[in-house]
Amino acid sequence: MGVDLAGHLELLVSTVEESADRDKRLLDEWAKYSVPATAASNDVPPDLDDDERWESVLDFVQGSSKDIQGYADDSLLGALLAKPDVEHLLPSLVSLLSSSKRDDAISEELVEMIGFDNIELSMQLLARRQDAVRELSAYLKGEQEASRPIEPSQANGRSKGKQKEETSLRLDQLDPAEARRRMEEALRANAERPLFTGTAHDAPEVLPHVYTSAAVVQGNMLSHLGTRYMLPIGTTRRDYDDYEEVTIPPARTVPPRASERLIPVPELDPLARGSFPGYSSLNRIQSIVYPTAYQSNENMLICAPTGAGKTDVAMLTVLRVLDQHRTRSDASSNIAATIDRDKFKIIYVAPMKALASEIVRKLGKRLQWLSIRVRELTGDMQLTKKEIAETQIIVTTPEKWDVVTRKPTGEGELASKVKLLIIDEVHLLNDERGAVIETIVARTLRQVESTQSVIRIVGLSATLPNYLDVADFLSVNRHTGLFYFDSSFRPVPLEQHFIGVRGKPNSPQSKKNLDRVTYEKVSELVREGHQVMVFVHARKETVKAAEAIKEAAQADGSLDDFSCVDHPQYDFFRRDVAQSRNKEMRQLFDHGFGIHHAGMLRTDRNMMERMFEARAIKVLCCTATLAWGVNLPAHAVIIKGTQVYDSSKGAFTDLSVLDVLQVFGRAGRPGLEDSGVGFICTSEDKLAHYLDAVTSQVPIESRFVAGMIDALNAEIALGTVANVHDAVQWLGYTYLFVRMRKNPFQYGLGWEEVAEDPYLGAKRNQLITSAALQLAEARMVAFDRQTGSLVCTDLGRIAAKYYIRHKSIEIFNEKFRPKMSEADVLAMLSMSTEFDQIQVRENEVKELEAMMEVVPCAVKGGTESSQGKVNILLQAYISQQRPEDFALVSDQAYAAQNGGRIIRALLEIAISRKWANVSAVLMGMSKAIEKRLWPFENPLKQFELKADVLYNLERWADDYAVSELAEMSAEELGKLLHLNERHGSAVREAAKQFPTARITYNLRPLGADVLKIAVKVERAFNWSSKVHGSAEPFWLWVEDHDGTNILQLSHLIFRPTTESLDVDFVISIPSQKRPPSVTIRFVSDRWQGAEEEVEASLEDLVMPSSSDSHTPRLDIPFLPLSVIQNPPLQEVISRRVQGFNAIQSQVFWSVVKTRLHTLLCAPTACGKSVMGQLAIWETLRDSPNASWVLVVAPRRSIALEVTSDLRQQSRVSDATVDFVGADRLFEKSTRKSVRVVTAADLFHALSRQRNMKESLSKLRLVLCESLEILDSVYELGVSLLLHATQSYPVRFLGLSSSLNDPADLAAWLDVDPLALHSFRPSDRDQALTVSTQTFTIPHSAALFKAMAKPAHSAIQAARGEPAIVFVPSRTQCFPVARDLITQCALEMETAKGYLPDDVSLDRLERYLARLQDAAGLQDFIARGVGFFHDGIAKADRLLMLELYAEGILRVLVVPREACWTLPVRARTVVVLGTQYVRAAPGTDERQVREYALEELVRMQGKAVRHRGAAGHFHLFCQAEGKDTITRFLNDGLPLESTLLEEGSVLRGWYRDRRRDGTIPDRQAAVDVLSFTFLARRLVSNPAYYDAKSTAVNELLSRIVDQLEA
Repeated sequence: MGVDLAGHLELLVSTVEESADRDKRLLDEWAKYSVPATAASNDVPPDLDDDERWESVLDFVQGSSKDIQGYADDSLLGALLAKPDVEHLLPSLVSLLSSSKRDDAISEELVEMIGFDNIELSMQLLARRQDAVRELSAYLKGEQEASRPIEPSQANGRSKGKQKEETSLRLDQLDPAEARRRMEEALRANAERPLFTGTAHDAPEVLPHVYTSAAVVQGNMLSHLGTRYMLPIGTTRRDYDDYEEVTIPPARTVPPRASERLIPVPELDPLARGSFPGYSSLNRIQSIVYPTAYQSNENMLICAPTGAGKTDVAMLTVLRVLDQHRTRSDASSNIAATIDRDKFKIIYVAPMKALASEIVRKLGKRLQWLSIRVRELTGDMQLTKKEIAETQIIVTTPEKWDVVTRKPTGEGELASKVKLLIIDEVHLLNDERGAVIETIVARTLRQVESTQSVIRIVGLSATLPNYLDVADFLSVNRHTGLFYFDSSFRPVPLEQHFIGVRGKPNSPQSKKNLDRVTYEKVSELVREGHQVMVFVHARKETVKAAEAIKEAAQADGSLDDFSCVDHPQYDFFRRDVAQSRNKEMRQLFDHGFGIHHAGMLRTDRNMMERMFEARAIKVLCCTATLAWGVNLPAHAVIIKGTQVYDSSKGAFTDLSVLDVLQVFGRAGRPGLEDSGVGFICTSEDKLAHYLDAVTSQVPIESRFVAGMIDALNAEIALGTVANVHDAVQWLGYTYLFVRMRKNPFQYGLGWEEVAEDPYLGAKRNQLITSAALQLAEARMVAFDRQTGSLVCTDLGRIAAKYYIRHKSIEIFNEKFRPKMSEADVLAMLSMSTEFDQIQVRENEVKELEAMMEVVPCAVKGGTESSQGKVNILLQAYISQQRPEDFALVSDQAYAAQNGGRIIRALLEIAISRKWANVSAVLMGMSKAIEKRLWPFENPLKQFELKADVLYNLERWADDYAVSELAEMSAEELGKLLHLNERHGSAVREAAKQFPTARITYNLRPLGADVLKIAVKVERAFNWSSKVHGSAEPFWLWVEDHDGTNILQLSHLIFRPTTESLDVDFVISIPSQKRPPSVTIRFVSDRWQGAEEEVEASLEDLVMPSSSDSHTPRLDIPFLPLSVIQNPPLQEVISRRVQGFNAIQSQVFWSVVKTRLHTLLCAPTACGKSVMGQLAIWETLRDSPNASWVLVVAPRRSIALEVTSDLRQQSRVSDATVDFVGADRLFEKSTRKSVRVVTAADLFHALSRQRNMKESLSKLRLVLCESLEILDSVYELGVSLLLHATQSYPVRFLGLSSSLNDPADLAAWLDVDPLALHSFRPSDRDQALTVSTQTFTIPHSAALFKAMAKPAHSAIQAARGEPAIVFVPSRTQCFPVARDLITQCALEMETAKGYLPDDVSLDRLERYLARLQDAAGLQDFIARGVGFFHDGIAKADRLLMLELYAEGILRVLVVPREACWTLPVRARTVVVLGTQYVRAAPGTDERQVREYALEELVRMQGKAVRHRGAAGHFHLFCQAEGKDTITRFLNDGLPLESTLLEEGSVLRGWYRDRRRDGTIPDRQAAVDVLSFTFLARRLVSNPAYYDAKSTAVNELLSRIVDQLEA
């Protein structure tokens, strides 16, 4: 039986799984061992009674050392102890239930403490609150007594002196029958359970780098919402009359692991060793993270207490980057010389400007030996390109980095070189600024994917509860990059006291209680011999707090405790203090008090720091800037009050947790003390908030939803989000996404939604759609709900650039008008939501009213509204009035900082809307805020002139313009100002350096209603690099007659070497009602008052008459190729075209079958050349032997293309085709021939040769190709040919792209009206869609990065069809190709790029083996991208054309100049930008030029295909150039003579002909010139050539006179 009982006992203590299937059998066996109730006491010797009962199996099964069954079933304690993990909460429960708070005040905290699952128990506890306190107290008391040392007499357990009343409850439960009943119930319940649950549970994840003294680190949530963690064990809560105090003891130190050791600095490599001067070894945290930080590129999250050495961990990651960018060639050389500083940038994001400055100082000092530059980039601070290039580490704030990375140019280009992003204080995700951190991390993570670059992200944080979520957000590997160190890792253990002061917040009683508790704590600490730092939140409060403690000590009779008279250096310090001008500081020092704030003199602050460090001061009252800027520790720190005035919000806010942690970080003096104490005194209602936040009880949540709309707009503006799908993906990189999955209730989701949609696609889609609709409503994006497309508008782009909220944009949409005064602008600006936080306070009204009396503009709303207050403060700022009230000073600084930014945004909005009047006003106001100078004040105030000079300047010379002062001598100016000549010289120099310009213009009509204004802007000031820097930006625009609308504008830059700039504006002039004039306005971007305007009169302007020469396209049947009536030729032509199109059919008879001079102007790629070639063969067929045809082409590439076509056709005729130069052009021939010549060679041949008559007599046809690019050489060459052949029967046939007025070109070639065929671009047969997308980014690498995504989208829209991408120059080919491949990889998630799926690797390898430049090209070709330009070896060029023809290459990237030589077409043509950079002749200055319109037409023609689907032409251009380009692409090109322009060949040719006698006199010259195209245009469009008359002979005579001069 003993064995059976042993077996039974073994089964009894086995697990549920082991015993579940045997429970029914056990019930039967158990019945055998039933013992009658009386036997239990009768058969056992009396002396064993108690002991046996104590050691029984029943007791083991039913109870523990604290058996809950020992309590009655209805006992509250019994119900509580039945809950798991609740015992350690009992002391806190007693404290909470016994507090004086009402039931409703503690109910929420009670439910949080014991869990929402036990809400009924919570209600019972509240209902029987006194009973619960009594039972719990008795239980805890008994537990304490049980834990006392056991007396020897009790140790054997058999003493009759044992206290039976303590165990009576237990003994009552040991009745065998009752025990049997309970066991049966338990076993039956087990028998009914399934063998397994059917749900697999992962074993808890064990993370290798989590160091904590707490028993439970993960999974310790008590709430089903996941919103609360436990307070540390040992926490006590005490109630006093005036306050409630919660004390949290220091955490127990985590014992070192076996693998741990401190790493001695001498063991580090030379790079790291040199960067830790003065260190003997790394501390414990640094030693633990060293392998990951310095020996890997893992993303990292380090959670550690303030002061634990996280900055040095950041230093290790910085050194890792430096080590990776070293050249290893010479190990013994100077380490600094081995670092390649231009290859990387490191960004350190610090939460505050004060901390950023401290980091710059620390890192700069430590890395100085490596010549590494560390710079700060915060607030309105800008770094020049040179400074950015020189800097390796940039320390910035989250908001500033967000602004920088929103910009695609300048500072924004930084992002492309970033290798390491360090985010300090990442726990600020929980702060309202957390949305910005999410934005920059999401942007960085997407950049890593989109550019395939490696950017390491390192997050530094205080200890936070849900560090796993933050690690996931930062893409940190939990097992290698996540390091968590609890508060026990503080250098000095910290005891934390949280004090909730009673009384209504901010009431006199509350303030009185706060003063009292502060004094109590300070005096207690001082009596113990400690120093105390009392932190307050305003400069004035430092003195007030010190005075309050002093007075309380005086009243208490304990003032002597604070005195430091006994300090050995007291007298020495007393002398120092006596020299200070700070009266309060002198008076307080005598009693042992000090003050410290940023408003004090630097010397006074240094003195206070020195004295406190020397213990000559016992109590230092200071502001939080001391905690941030200076490492000055004390044994105890006290934060007095938590209401802080936030100038950025214009209101009092709660002290941030970041500040609290920083202040607590100053508690305890490392190396001198082994403990520290931190007190935070707040109002009773805020106690729980700070307790939760500082002790990391509450998991940090995302604040991204509040800032998501503006963040989404920024991504759309940047081009990283183009549709809802992109946006949903982008949202997946945010902390919001991480937390929505973990804590869905917080974000309005249920668990079932997460279960059904684990990646929350629907929720993200809903959030994005909602945000996009709001942006669309504010007109910031164009949102197509059907396709999900998101396109940024000008408003959205400007808002993103200037960090303007969408709510402000909505206000501007409502209030903005084309005409506004300065007062109107200020009123609208003040309504911006950025100023919502600025509120009017009663104590400020009087001062604001006084300011309002003196500011120049009327204030709408007065001092009664926050808008009025902002308005007054802004005007006072410009007028250089400083408020007296400290809060007003902060408000004014905030208003000015934000006002300048917002008004700049308003200026760009006005310019984008082409509003002239308000643009000028905003320009003035923008500079007014920047310079603090009103537009009506003297502009010379912007120079550093002496005060008396400026005063006399305003008094005596206020009516003089700056230009007038610049013309005067120093002596004259001295007299004018009633000063001496030296003062006059200073004013004269300033006036000469004041930026201004001379503006001249020429009016050049391009059509009946199109006018080009050619403006020349000449610099009219002396350049000083000290005054002007390296550039002076300015705006130049043309506005209409009444100054309402900007017709065209340009943003230009003067540089030190710039003497003049040429700008062409093309505007429309309505023919019915022509305006009397337009105004050309020059406005400096930086200098107040630097403006010029010139009125351009249009009254006497003669515009050319509108052309009626266009030919309507007839709806006639298409002609078959059989009409050629030459079968062999027909067969050759049929290889290119299957039949004639509409235009070819309409002009066939006139062009091919007649001898009339003909001009055919038609859209590009519509078959003009084919008609010309047919005309050639038709002409030669009917001509005698030795007849020849001349083909003139303006460019060599076009000539070669024509030659190639004609040679294929010549095989079926008896004529030869030759591409000839000037020397062979007029050679005799015995056969029929076609000679192709360039315009330049034709000109040279006609200029040099004399004996041409015989050759010209056999010339039958002159075909002039591409007349739309008629330059001076082409025009003069053809004119000379016309002159030379006037007596011969030579037919002229001109071919051109569509022109807006072809009449004069036809007249020049003597074309019969019946043979003039001028079709508009819209008459094209082939389907061609044209789409235009504008960009406002200046011409730069960033512009092409921004264009990459839309270009890729355009290519992909063609569904596998080929595409040609035109870029401005060869240097852009490779970068653009890389960007396109990256975009393709991101979208398609494949490394194949644009390579078709059906191309096998073997086939591709065979082609790649033929490459000459394999290293440079094979990576691109392997991804379906090729290139075409003269810089590539001819063999490689031909190979890529072959691959393109076979469909292996889908994308050809071609530079602008190669558009004339490119022999292939594509379904999609993308033009990336319409500007290119050209070096100005004779200088190093590079100027941005516009593409010629003919080049754009040529590129457009590459999208026209004679077979297959419609072509697509995508034009990406600058916003200001769009109107001109699209107008001429739609209406036809303008064509004017260039013979009179600079650089023309006319003058040189004329002199040579006069010298050799070919032109004997002026009349002969006039005769020759009468054959030019110029002669026709002089009459039709005299204004273009500055001609007044319309008599052609008179005009030509004047030209000859000029040539003779």
